[in-house]
Amino acid sequence: MEEAPHGCPGADSAQAGRGASCQGCPNQRLCASGAGAAPDPAVEEIREKMKTVRHKLLVLSGKGGVGKSTFSAHLAHGLAEDGDTQVALLDIDICGPSIPKIMGLEGEQVHQSGSGWSPVV
Repeated sequence: MEEAPHGCPGADSAQAGRGASCQGCPNQRLCASGAGAAPDPAVEEIREKMKTVRHKLLVLSGKGGVGKSTFSAHLAHGLAEDGDTQVALLDIDICGPSIPKIMGLEGEQVHQSGSGWSPVV
């Protein structure tokens, strides 16, 4: 992944692709066109579907191999111990083996339907 130039105004800025720091940037034309700032049409659909989820936790790190999946799985198990609490764990690395291994779900497949992904349980 290429680094943004120092002083990059950002794709959402009115100066995107036009500032002095944009000169020579491989994304200059894309930023100047405004195409990079266009809203993702799925955002509103996701927002609507997530309305019913009261609490959301995001586990992330800028480095791999620090235990994000392990921590997330243990947190999900801990929260689910309360029988009245519904807990879901979504690992964005859907092809990665960590969560399926930790959760004992190796070989299971995520199924897509008209209403979205069906959870693997």
